Amino acid sequence: MFKKGFCVLREKPRVKYALILEYLGQHSISLMCKVLGVHRSGFNRWRKAPKSALKQRRELMERLVKDTYEAFEASYGAPRITQELNALGHKCSENYVASIMRENGIVARNGKAFNYGSHALTMHNVADNLLWRDFKAEAPNQKWVSDITYIWVESRWLYLATVMDLYSRRIVGWSLDTNMTEALVQRALKMALDSRDIEPDLIVHSDRGVQYRSNDYVDFTSRHGIKRSMSRKGNCWDNAVMESFYSRLKVELVYAKRFESIPEAQSAIFVYIEIFYNRKRRHSANDGMSPVEFEENAAMAA
Repeated sequence: MFKKGFCVLREKPRVKYALILEYLGQHSISLMCKVLGVHRSGFNRWRKAPKSALKQRRELMERLVKDTYEAFEASYGAPRITQELNALGHKCSENYVASIMRENGIVARNGKAFNYGSHALTMHNVADNLLWRDFKAEAPNQKWVSDITYIWVESRWLYLATVMDLYSRRIVGWSLDTNMTEALVQRALKMALDSRDIEPDLIVHSDRGVQYRSNDYVDFTSRHGIKRSMSRKGNCWDNAVMESFYSRLKVELVYAKRFESIPEAQSAIFVYIEIFYNRKRRHSANDGMSPVEFEENAAMAA
């Protein structure tokens, strides 16, 4: 039972409190306090105590480091992330950033500690770029774009895959998981297919991520008559519309909250996508209408 606990029995109470918080919901608070030799009242006071300015800064910098790491597709280590943050006005040292990365298990892809999968470097099943940054569609279900983003939840990554219809910028499919696998992107695409009447030769554009090049995903798209399109190597602007959506999602939701659990994050993301973004949020590409309103108006005018 909670293996980490045995190594903190002689540590300061706040270390033990943090361990109890980590296993909250898996074991009773009373039992964990007894095993670790602390009082439940002390844990409750520690849990309710206001955060110090130092801790608040640390949490902010952790979010910024994770966001920068993701923005540059896991290719930046501590030196470059430090440069980016300082350029944005967030003063920090390389050692400070490196300590945050160590604590959160963040390693640049070109770093010695990064472990490539056996097929990570094999570029197979790459599709041509059919969009060439033409993000306009004359009707629904002609052009879709898909991508994956990272969301930090408590002590681990949560991965969100989304599918957007370029006609209205509506998110027509999405999926959340703790693993970034082919199944994640296939579930998002299946949700989109189940909810829409697709057109022949529907184009679905993505980056060259291994999930979108897997044999299962390629077979799935082929069975549904989908034409795959992929961004050029290392060119995020070839999928700029989806990048823009993720940027808004992070600013309007993720950065505004500190998710304490995966169910909490799932609920918040559902509300953001299905209720706020699709049905309420006005979009400049839709003449100031939400994606759903834009589609409904177009259908009535047809």
